[in-house]
Amino acid sequence: MRLALYEPDIPQNAGSLMRLGACLGVGVDIIEPCGFLLSDRNFRRAGMDYLAHADIRRHESWSQFRDNFSAHASGRLILLTTRGDRPYADFAFAADDTLMVGRESAGVPDAVHDAAFARLVIPLLPGLRSLNVAQAAAMVLGEALRQTGGFPETA
Repeated sequence: MRLALYEPDIPQNAGSLMRLGACLGVGVDIIEPCGFLLSDRNFRRAGMDYLAHADIRRHESWSQFRDNFSAHASGRLILLTTRGDRPYADFAFAADDTLMVGRESAGVPDAVHDAAFARLVIPLLPGLRSLNVAQAAAMVLGEALRQTGGFPETA
């Protein structure tokens, strides 16, 4: 299982997601350009010393990620989006899925949306737009790891 961050805008969210990936043994793909430098102080503070333990792959663009994914990944691309057509808890995850979140400011363009195997939504109360991208990714990743038995062994 992997997390993919499409052109993240906020360094604290990206750092938090990399920390999440490091702690749970889930690789993180960063699709650039980012709205910050990967050396940003806020990014480092959010990731703390966990970044040294993270499996991070940087991709210069969506097309580079897509080409690498098509050539090397055996799993499916699962997009978490407010425009999703299925609640995430009703979806059957696989251990080799890649969960993608979009930019905090704009989500993903239609071409990325259309490339996903599935588009999942977190059900919210009427009138509320969305959760923080790091919170949303953590919720869905937790369900995906639960379904696939992918949580790390406890000490």
